[in-house]
Amino acid sequence: MAAPLSVEVEFGGGAELLFDGVKKHQVTLPGQEEPWDIRNLLVWIKKNLLKERPELFIQGDSVRPGILVLINDADWELLVSTSGNSPPSTAPLAALRAS
Repeated sequence: MAAPLSVEVEFGGGAELLFDGVKKHQVTLPGQEEPWDIRNLLVWIKKNLLKERPELFIQGDSVRPGILVLINDADWELLVSTSGNSPPSTAPLAALRAS
């Protein structure tokens, strides 16, 4: 079982308006059977943080085109493409954290 994971989620460029105008959220993701990945994080964000107009943030099981997702100030799609063969939305978050 994956242990709880503390992360800071930050929204900018107008996306914070979908989250009651709050840019930074310090959250602790609960422990679960599988490791946390971007797809699971997006589902959690949609259920727990997103306050309005989910269609402006989520499309299918990822973010809408045009929304840049950064992990430690690096594009998440580039991080995953250089670290392994996992599709970006299924790469474990713990593997993407800075060492």
